[in-house]
Amino acid sequence: MHPVLFRFGPLSIHTYGVLVASGFLLGIGLAVRQARKEGIPPNKIIDLGFYILLAAIIGSRLFFVILNFSYYIENPLDIVKIWEGGLVFYGGVLIAVPTAIWYVRKNSLGIWKTADLFAPSIAIGHALGRIGCFFAGCCYGKPAESITWSVTFSDPESLARIGIPLHPTQLYESAGEFMNFFILIIIRKNKSFDGQLFMIYLLLYSVLRFVVEFFRGDVSRGFITPSFSVSQGISVIMFLAAAAGLIILKKRKLKA
Repeated sequence: MHPVLFRFGPLSIHTYGVLVASGFLLGIGLAVRQARKEGIPPNKIIDLGFYILLAAIIGSRLFFVILNFSYYIENPLDIVKIWEGGLVFYGGVLIAVPTAIWYVRKNSLGIWKTADLFAPSIAIGHALGRIGCFFAGCCYGKPAESITWSVTFSDPESLARIGIPLHPTQLYESAGEFMNFFILIIIRKNKSFDGQLFMIYLLLYSVLRFVVEFFRGDVSRGFITPSFSVSQGISVIMFLAAAAGLIILKKRKLKA
């Protein structure tokens, strides 16, 4: 749609990067606000947020590079060009989660209480990030000439297929994440045990991602079978793990 927000001579400010940064700042702001309400030191939440961001960027980019190894072995300098898109959310989660656990334990914060604190922030931050994907053209959808809400990319710098009506899969996922955010905010008012919000978020997102993958058209994301993507496989595992986590944490609460 509009990959470059504006230019200053040779310097280009990409819309994708601006929206990802905005999503991160909004998420951190909401987490800090909730931390104050729960008596958690806000400075520790800010520090944790930056550790998570760094780990998520490294993990999501590394996962994308692995899935497209043949291209990047030929073009190694392109590995650092994250402003052009190419971040896999699940890859970020795989690195960010152990990083967060390390920091939380080091600073004597409750793991599940802190996870619940960040769950709505992850959802709304990701929602804004996917809008950034829409502007960049990455994570684009399959051809969709028969639907009235299809989107045709025309900017030559877009990462999407040009001149073909496509499913706006970036907006599908963004809308789903905004919905997840509001669901989590509502549930938080009646939370019954620590870890509940985080596990519910994993359940909601795994279903959302599994469904959206059917409409994705970018073949670079990796496939287990010709019609079943790597992300769908991870979604199934995440759903089962989150469901088990909810049961275990609830039983632990009842025994306490």
